[in-house]
Amino acid sequence: MSHKPGSSTTEVRAWLDAAHRDLRRHTDVLDNLNVFPVADADTGANLTTTLGCAAQAGHLIEGRDVGELLLYAGQAALEEARGNSGMLAALTLTALGGAVEGSSRLTAEQLRDGFTAARVRCSSALTEPVPGTMISVLEAAGEVPVPETSADGSNQQLAQWLEDMVTATARAVVHTVSQLPVLTERGTVDSGALGMLIILTAMRRELGGEDSGADPVAEIIRDHTHPRSATASAPQEGYEVMGTMDLSALDAAELRHELDDAGHSVIVSAVGEHEVGYTWRVHVHVADPETALELMRARGSARNVTVTTLTAEPR
Repeated sequence: MSHKPGSSTTEVRAWLDAAHRDLRRHTDVLDNLNVFPVADADTGANLTTTLGCAAQAGHLIEGRDVGELLLYAGQAALEEARGNSGMLAALTLTALGGAVEGSSRLTAEQLRDGFTAARVRCSSALTEPVPGTMISVLEAAGEVPVPETSADGSNQQLAQWLEDMVTATARAVVHTVSQLPVLTERGTVDSGALGMLIILTAMRRELGGEDSGADPVAEIIRDHTHPRSATASAPQEGYEVMGTMDLSALDAAELRHELDDAGHSVIVSAVGEHEVGYTWRVHVHVADPETALELMRARGSARNVTVTTLTAEPR
């Protein structure tokens, strides 16, 4: 059923709840698509867990500041983020929150600028950002112009921008098939990119006030998620190590370089600031988890530590 467009904290909480529900419904599809950067079949589970933390946190903070809500939800998600995809989704929420902090409602212009900030922050967090992933979807969202057919800052302008944004990001998801060789060979879209589109489609529905239009997620799942070949992906070796640490900016930078030398898919991103430095969420893929854990221990104490095989078997 359609409802009026809105962008207060009420609608933002509804968006986070809806994004979590939609990701949970599509978890198996996203897991089956997951072949980049490694085929560990956990993108859907990681995004669902991470957005669940964000949605839960969104109901714990009071007030009318939508930026404060998004920052709090994003930081809570980042503390518990799972996988590359979860890290980038949480960073997107914190970037959006930073772009609109102090506002009691969202506007089209704010969201456009927020998605540009999210693309920059996510790219900065990655050692080697590549097209054909979530980054491409965020870039597409930030490039959508603000409509000039409605009053600036109005909910009508926001609703039109959200419609245009979902159209543009759906095209970006389909385009991932030709951007990464592994996806071109399979003929499927990137799992993380589709996961981000699921989140953005929920945003359109809850903030834009419309849920009767064509569902790009359903169309992409129908047309672009079935591999051309039934050949199984090559088994992956190694482990994903994640943890939360309190470090100075210098220690975090040095740890990132050390992890780059030891493994790949490194993300070291600030969660928030405290009295003597920053809290950071650390992510890396390594052949031996002890290699990463020793590097982390040499810099300080880690919490919320997870070690998972790249075949998605808990260790």
